[in-house]
Amino acid sequence: MICKREDIRNIAIIAHVDHGKTTMVDQLLKQSGTFRENQDVAERVMDSNDIERERGITILAKNTAVFYKDTKINIIDTPGHADFGGEVERVLKMVNGVVLVVDAFEGVMPQTKFVLQKAFELSLSVIVCINKIDRPDARPDSVIDEILELFIDLNANEEQLDCPFLFASAKSGFAVNDLKDLDNPDKDLTPLFESIIKNIPAPEGDPDAPAQMLISTIDYNEFTGRVGIGKIDNGSLKMNSEVLIVNHHDESRNRRVRITKLYSFDGLRKIDCSEAGFGDIVAVSGISDLKIGDTICDTVQPQAIPFQKISEPTISMDFMVNDSPLAGREGKFVTSRHIRDRLFNELNTDVSLRVEDTPGQENSFKVSGRGELHLSVLIENMRREGYEFAVSKAEVLYHTDENGKRTEPMEDVFIDLPDEYSGNVIQSLSQRKGELLGMNPLNGGYTRLHFSIPSRGLIGYRGQFMTETRGNGIINSSFNGYSEYKGDISYRKNGSLIAFENGTAVTYGLFNAQDRGTLFISPGEEVYAGMIVGENPRAEDIEVNVCKTKHLTNTRAASADEALRLVPPRQLSLEQALDYIDTDELLEITPDNLRLRKKILDSTARYRANKKS
Repeated sequence: MICKREDIRNIAIIAHVDHGKTTMVDQLLKQSGTFRENQDVAERVMDSNDIERERGITILAKNTAVFYKDTKINIIDTPGHADFGGEVERVLKMVNGVVLVVDAFEGVMPQTKFVLQKAFELSLSVIVCINKIDRPDARPDSVIDEILELFIDLNANEEQLDCPFLFASAKSGFAVNDLKDLDNPDKDLTPLFESIIKNIPAPEGDPDAPAQMLISTIDYNEFTGRVGIGKIDNGSLKMNSEVLIVNHHDESRNRRVRITKLYSFDGLRKIDCSEAGFGDIVAVSGISDLKIGDTICDTVQPQAIPFQKISEPTISMDFMVNDSPLAGREGKFVTSRHIRDRLFNELNTDVSLRVEDTPGQENSFKVSGRGELHLSVLIENMRREGYEFAVSKAEVLYHTDENGKRTEPMEDVFIDLPDEYSGNVIQSLSQRKGELLGMNPLNGGYTRLHFSIPSRGLIGYRGQFMTETRGNGIINSSFNGYSEYKGDISYRKNGSLIAFENGTAVTYGLFNAQDRGTLFISPGEEVYAGMIVGENPRAEDIEVNVCKTKHLTNTRAASADEALRLVPPRQLSLEQALDYIDTDELLEITPDNLRLRKKILDSTARYRANKKS
């Protein structure tokens, strides 16, 4: 018999990147009494991963739970960046409704459309929360119109169109039902809590049916091993009970296991529990090879739950064993076996990633993901764990349509920038096969550009974009399907300065080399023949000898005592280095250094290969 759990609500907080989801969850935790009054709590407490805190973005979906009056509200904080859309897609299966957070100034952005579309596909109830309402440039009335237009574009039904709208400031910790209430000095998040209880349906299920729970997220704990998180759809789970692991997309998966630990969520903690019923989001441990998409079910009547199909990767790059002259000096894990095991282990928790062995190249692996940021986060995690390897330039994944024509992934791009820089950006993106779809003025002398552009047109562009807008522009993109191949694109107009020999860079050699372009290295750094040490403003590559020392003579020139002055080198971050390298170059990654290099280190062999191509 189907029943409702009126004491539970399951929601996900969804939004475009940087619209305030994680800050909103912070305030929900604080105002529900999760923390002690005198407890010191970090900002964006849900962003527990080091990289998340450093970059100010959410990468992994996180589970928490708060209590409001007599109701437990399970909350999932989701990523806002398009590259981590796979995280959003899978966790929406656990909830009955979403709180859509929209910036009161930026309004509807590419990822707003993506996450809302996924929510509509699952027929989830929606609460719209217009955040940052206290910004001086907030434009709530216009943003409401944009949201309603988006609802209509996504074919929302009458119930979804009639969803509640709230106005909030997550940073200040309040929400109101009407703009007239903004002057109320005692405002807090009570209207949001009340709206969740009133408008998000209680989870339904059959308490007497055989147990069923879909694993939507995998966590890892050094003490308990793999931890599977999901919502119990029917029945109940008990600690130490025997269950069956099955998978809707893999009929061969059929294994009897025992649940050694069962947890429910309370604030930021996992609480041991002996039994959990339908509708609740829980975690289980003690199952060694548990995977995302598995169903934990009753041993007598096993029935797998269909798993949400995750969008396919759009770009790939090769991960390979580092074979440079400096290989093996800084990394802890350097062999192909180490790299292969680590990459395939990542597949257990990242459903959007694909890893393939490269035929005929046992030291190289093709890794495909949703975007450059998606892959760069994996690279940075591996680097911090002590791995040493090299990667190639990112390339898009092409498809072939039913007519045999080659198609490529396209991106919807929205750019907010000062008016005076719009001409340069339009010209640059047009050269990269971008098509300008719209150009609208914003407050404060800003313009919003809307482009449709091939995904490969954005590879290596973000660094150039920051230069073109003097750091004042904001660029956002989201995947928008496949379209016919748009033609060849020239990625980089500048050539490289390439080290001539192995050795240590010295001031004298660098001083002579800096006249040829912009340097990437400083005196004292080890270099090798074929390593990229700078950028040449012209199109061709130039070899320079940065290890060259001044010949000593017994003649003293008038200028001999003058100090050689070097221009500070250009330091490239991981993303900038991945953007910079060309198709004939690699990025060498170690725990201590990032080095750019040519694929073919020997200058003679490189010259022959270029001539042949």
